[in-house]
Amino acid sequence: MKALVLISGGIDSTTCLALAVKEYGHENVIGLSIFYGQRHDKEIEAANAVCEYYQVEHITLDLSTMFQFSDCTLLSHSDGEIPEESYAEQLEKTDGKPVSTYVPFRNGLFLSSASAIALSKGCSKIYYGAHADDAAGNAYPDCSEAFNQAMNTAIYEGSGKQLQIEAPFINKNKAGVVALGLSLNVPYHLTWSCYEGHDKACGKCGTCIDRKQAFIENGTTDPIEYES
Repeated sequence: MKALVLISGGIDSTTCLALAVKEYGHENVIGLSIFYGQRHDKEIEAANAVCEYYQVEHITLDLSTMFQFSDCTLLSHSDGEIPEESYAEQLEKTDGKPVSTYVPFRNGLFLSSASAIALSKGCSKIYYGAHADDAAGNAYPDCSEAFNQAMNTAIYEGSGKQLQIEAPFINKNKAGVVALGLSLNVPYHLTWSCYEGHDKACGKCGTCIDRKQAFIENGTTDPIEYES
């Protein structure tokens, strides 16, 4: 059995990759990284380093044209500023809508594209790292359990019942993901989560705040460097 893992280079997807390698062996795991027009390529560089560490095949795909009409603040063509506050603080201002760093239906497109590649490469599972913190408050609706179930049904049926989604963290928070990763000796020093593309992680954006807190809750220090 083979598995394809959506690997962004961050905490969650890297932990997913570690789980898949443990389950199937590195020779039966493929990493897929997708460029979607983000402000920097630090994520792709981190994903490549992680795939080299685990000795898995690494495929990259460019879907940036799909998001050319979006004003999401993560995208290189956006004039918006990336918020320097927690997701909880951001959600207080959105009136129930996703946060400004939500890329429209990104996970739906990623999973659909991954399905085509997974089927072509003989895989029966697609892993991705959606977790409960990202889904909370509708911040990233394409990380919710309802979304995952719907996509899993669609992909299973649309693949002739050959392919299923594995979202092992769908009911875990970020601290739970890190706890599991630490037990697996995941190389978090190779990962990148920050929405900015500086030499060091900014420490101020929503994902940096979440990441640092997850390590604190596990009684340890994040191995990457921060500007603040």
